[in-house]
Amino acid sequence: MTARYADRPEDLASRDEAAAMSGLEFLQAMIAGRISAPPIARVLDFELTAADPGCAVFRGTPRFEFANPMGTLHGGWYGAILDSAMGCAVMSVVPRGFWYTTLEYKVNLVRAVPFGTPVEARGTVAHAGRTTAVADGALRGVADGRLYATATTTCLVMAL
Repeated sequence: MTARYADRPEDLASRDEAAAMSGLEFLQAMIAGRISAPPIARVLDFELTAADPGCAVFRGTPRFEFANPMGTLHGGWYGAILDSAMGCAVMSVVPRGFWYTTLEYKVNLVRAVPFGTPVEARGTVAHAGRTTAVADGALRGVADGRLYATATTTCLVMAL
């Protein structure tokens, strides 16, 4: 993969750079390494691997450092990768000069992801309107397709 990550705010795409691209162009530039991925993706060990109109895919591998006090994967990691996938799915349908932000999301944990298990989070747009968009997400094992979590989100679409 060719991801490069921002180490400081100046490394992220500027407002003017972002406004000059459609959401899909922005995501594809990130995948190609032409613009920096956000540092949270490096910290939480996941990466945007694909973006098509209405769909975005992240891959990641949870580490023991993401454990909760009970020694299992913290729900925040599920939320972070699924929010990223669903939000980027919405971003993939946003026209040039617009942006999005998450208004709310809900995650349903189906089973624990074992540490070290590569997973794929796929976000898919269910509805994209002028000011809001709704997307669904699923977190599955890369090797066996096993379902670990599902999610839904509502995003606000706004002019930059």
